[in-house]
Amino acid sequence: MLWLKAFHILFVMSWMAGIFYLPRIFVHFVEGKEAGQDVDRLAIMARKLYGFMTIMMVITLITGTWLWLAYGFAGGWLHVKLLFVGLMMAYHFWCRLRMKEMQQGHLDHSGVFYRWMNELPLILTIVILIMVVVKPF
Repeated sequence: MLWLKAFHILFVMSWMAGIFYLPRIFVHFVEGKEAGQDVDRLAIMARKLYGFMTIMMVITLITGTWLWLAYGFAGGWLHVKLLFVGLMMAYHFWCRLRMKEMQQGHLDHSGVFYRWMNELPLILTIVILIMVVVKPF
């Protein structure tokens, strides 16, 4: 089971790496486009990164469910953690919509907006980690 836990953490880290980086690509896309730069390569990078992130998310969910079933975790902390994992998944799919906009050659918000949106998964991650490590209730 420790191997499964180690791989789960590895896949979570890989998913989060993509979640933290993709909005930065959005920032560079918007600001590059405003500056008249060629941003086509950024749209390609975003599409490839999103594909990687999605694979890591799916494996994270599979290994997490496997751990849950194997250990039989219960408690209020788990409900909060699962809620925030659900919010992280919603953020992931929000990123997909933005990535699709990039493929069409535009994003509808400013670089500042995407910088702020880049902070959201950090807040979600902090809550998830506190629930998993501290288990406050």
